[in-house]
Amino acid sequence: MNLNDQLPVIKRGVSVLVTEEELKAKLTNKKKLRVKLGVDPTAPDIHLGFTVVLRKLKQFQDLGHQAVLIIGDYTAMLGDPSGRSAARPQLTHGQVMKHACTYQEQLFKVLNRKKTEVYYNGEWFSKMTFHEVITMISGTTVARMLEHDYFAERYRNGNPLGLHEFVYPVMQAFDSIKVRADVELGATDQTFNVLMGRDFQKSAGMEPQVGIFMPVLIGLDGRMKMSKSLGNYVGIDEPPSEMFGKLMSIPDELLTSYFELLTDFPMDELKKLNDSGINPRDLKKRLAGIIVAMYHGEKKSVKAKKEFERIFQRRELPEDLETAKISPEELKDGKIWVVKLLVLTKLADSKAQAQRLICQGAVEINGKRTDSPDTDVDLPAGGLVLKVGKKKFRRVMV
Repeated sequence: MNLNDQLPVIKRGVSVLVTEEELKAKLTNKKKLRVKLGVDPTAPDIHLGFTVVLRKLKQFQDLGHQAVLIIGDYTAMLGDPSGRSAARPQLTHGQVMKHACTYQEQLFKVLNRKKTEVYYNGEWFSKMTFHEVITMISGTTVARMLEHDYFAERYRNGNPLGLHEFVYPVMQAFDSIKVRADVELGATDQTFNVLMGRDFQKSAGMEPQVGIFMPVLIGLDGRMKMSKSLGNYVGIDEPPSEMFGKLMSIPDELLTSYFELLTDFPMDELKKLNDSGINPRDLKKRLAGIIVAMYHGEKKSVKAKKEFERIFQRRELPEDLETAKISPEELKDGKIWVVKLLVLTKLADSKAQAQRLICQGAVEINGKRTDSPDTDVDLPAGGLVLKVGKKKFRRVMV
């Protein structure tokens, strides 16, 4: 593809590009760019927020460029300080490698495995002498490190700032030299680290990499960055029905960014749909269907949609179905006592009343009657519908 054909694909959803002129020059002068993405397996699972940069790497692959994936088995032991108000807990190499096993399985749900170069940065860091480490970190200064927003803020506030944390951006920069990166991808919170890579490449006599920065994906709560620790995430390995249900719960204002960052849906077509006055619920169904199909296949996506409609769009359910939110702390192994659930959702005033309602056959969960007060209910992240009597309903979400 020529330059004019490639640029719209590359720039879709991009927040910052450093620099566009350099990217154009590289695309003009080189047939195949080496496009780097570094991932630290600090947890065993990947959620949709991470796929924003992963999908951008796949787009470069589809354009004929070389995807270079670095699994940071050594950087992960330190932990990226970006976005952190305190130092991350350090992991052992064994913990990191255990996470890396499931990481690769999930990464290649997006990337073409056969067209991806994969490296562990322990391949070079584990072999470095202490003298070589000193030489590497001497390529920058403390003043340069304090230009990092998060370092500067912690230093100003008197919060602990470990010397080892300064090493992380240097290690990421050194990775760019080792794999001869032409482009590095990252979220906007990776800006400092990627630009450090440009500095180190220049010092090594190399042409500096272009930095392409993607926006941070807002989670299901509509406020915070998608994160497992905040519980506002959608994991790409979650069951299809849970993925579908979770995506149906996103605030309407996130629809455009989710379509742009998580799918290949044409944005001009999305604009036409919005201009036509389409119900946001129908647009969410389309979004959820596309995303579930991407990670589980079309058949399971269709089944998840039918299941959602069966549970949440039965004719007897009110249009303004009230949602009750249950804290994860109330659950045990993903379950909650049905009596407690009725009280928390205010469908019963007391445990005694909840037990009576259940024994009277007045309680239904997802359209099925619950007869025993001793029941523990599975509360999937996609939610469920709770009905008491003929007129009381709650959509229950974690």
